[in-house]
Amino acid sequence: MPSKATTPEAYIAELPEDRREAMQKLRAIALKNLPTGFKEVMGYGMLGYVVPHEIYPAGYHCTPNLPLPFFNIASQKNSINVYHMGLYGDKTLYDWFVSEYAKRCTAKLDMGKSCVRFKKMDSIPYELLGELLSKITVEDWINRYEKMIKK
Repeated sequence: MPSKATTPEAYIAELPEDRREAMQKLRAIALKNLPTGFKEVMGYGMLGYVVPHEIYPAGYHCTPNLPLPFFNIASQKNSINVYHMGLYGDKTLYDWFVSEYAKRCTAKLDMGKSCVRFKKMDSIPYELLGELLSKITVEDWINRYEKMIKK
């Protein structure tokens, strides 16, 4: 069930204790590694990092009044999930992540198109996720996004 929290702090505070530390670390990694221009918001009941309307007025094509999403972090029923839209839209980045994950992590990769699920909090590769987040600037993301939606 999505959270009704209106701030990242409130979202993290309402989590079970065993999830709180991991979510705080993921948030810190996002804030440290995302290039300038992305903005932290609450969206879809989870922590979100978006391109704000001030930078990209068109917003998200499905719901233009919302900013362009890029990265989300959520505590779900059975896992902590990260959603990185760049993985969905860039095969080279996706291949890099899958390859690096295999080199650095012992846990099996549980991944969808843009979602990576972590069932064990001690298996979250924070450093790798930080590197992943630093690889796409706001300008790069806007350009990739526009190419994807205009196919």
